[in-house]
Amino acid sequence: MTAPVPPQGARAKVHWHRRARHALAHSLRVRLVALFLLLALAMAATFVMGMQRALSIGWRDAARPLVVDYVDKLAAEIGNPPRIEAAQALVQRLPLSIRISGPQVNWRSNPNEPDYDHRWRDSTADANSWSNEAPRFFERTTLDGHRIRFGLSVQAWHDRPRFIGWITLGLLLALTAVAYARVQRMLHPLDDIRAGALRFGAGDFAQAIPVRHAHRPDELGELATTINTMGGDIHQMLEAKRTLLLAISHELRSPLTRARLNTELLPETPEVQPSREALLRDLGQMRDLVTDLLESERLASPHAALHREPTDLVVLVAEVVAAIDGTPISAPAIAQTLQPNLPMLQLDRTRMRLLLRNLLDNALRHSADAAQPPQVLLAQTAEGAVQITVRDFGPGVPDDQLPHLAQPFYRPDTARTREGGGVGLGLYLCKLVALAHGGSFAVRNAQPGLAVCVTLPAP
Repeated sequence: MTAPVPPQGARAKVHWHRRARHALAHSLRVRLVALFLLLALAMAATFVMGMQRALSIGWRDAARPLVVDYVDKLAAEIGNPPRIEAAQALVQRLPLSIRISGPQVNWRSNPNEPDYDHRWRDSTADANSWSNEAPRFFERTTLDGHRIRFGLSVQAWHDRPRFIGWITLGLLLALTAVAYARVQRMLHPLDDIRAGALRFGAGDFAQAIPVRHAHRPDELGELATTINTMGGDIHQMLEAKRTLLLAISHELRSPLTRARLNTELLPETPEVQPSREALLRDLGQMRDLVTDLLESERLASPHAALHREPTDLVVLVAEVVAAIDGTPISAPAIAQTLQPNLPMLQLDRTRMRLLLRNLLDNALRHSADAAQPPQVLLAQTAEGAVQITVRDFGPGVPDDQLPHLAQPFYRPDTARTREGGGVGLGLYLCKLVALAHGGSFAVRNAQPGLAVCVTLPAP
């Protein structure tokens, strides 16, 4: 049995309440405007109540004799015994309500008015005393036993306050809108600071955070200036690190090349051959490390240059797998699941080969004792993007280490030898290649094994 679907109006009301609660909980502008509004209402209420209290005490003492004398004259004008015609004339001339009750005449100027008997003073009290319970009403007793009660006309109180109430509500809404616009303008630098912090976090230091009234900044302007200074310092440190790595990498290439050449010229005798092969292997690893460092710095640059050309990923994956199958590391065969008829993508073939080679090498390295060989899957998503998934069936890694796998020089097992785990640049280079192509890079535990998914945007 399905639950009843609420009507459209009810859903809109629920969504409105949710948006209001969310704005009140997460928006500094809304909280400031609400605080100002509550403070204004509290101050207005305090002022009105205080003034009303202060004036009412003195007003009672000053106005009581005048009002009592006026009520006596009104009662005398009605007559003794009371005359309904005279009472009607008073009601038409003045905003009064009159009620006459007694042995001969029982009349009310407005029969629809509610009965205020429960709020009147006790009839045994002095007729000229001021009623604290109902100060709007006054009562007089004639000699023949009739009681005449005077009060303000309820109709006037119904019409005028309603009109004034709508005007007050409109003014309150207008003032709230003006206050919100003003607060939004005052806090606009926070949006600039947030956007600038996001740019700095992404490595874009070209555009600084704008500072309004730079010659006389306020607190937010000083904060923006401080963050700009911090961003400039971070940019200088990153550039210095990048320059140092590039210089060291370039300087190491020449001696490494000479050392490799001299090693290859050694005689291939049985006594020298083991040391010669070990030295060539170490020199090859150093060469690969220098190459990876140079490539990582090029790809990490905001202006990474890619040589894009139409590329068939199915053919490229098959070529890389065929090249790896001929190396000693590929003891288990690589299973391929390649979706045909994939669209041609504008890719840098050299960088994509590097990505596929590193992913497959990493999967093969951790599949030595696995029950199944590594898998490479190539498929197209419903949105048109192309996904490359490389999975091994090894032991995997702890979940708390997954976010760090694509960091440079990070190795989950610090006790692992270089032959078993590399230096920690492979997945980092894969992530840089994916991001440089506008794609995404994700790592997850496939239970068993590790799965790395690279998503390239649709053409």
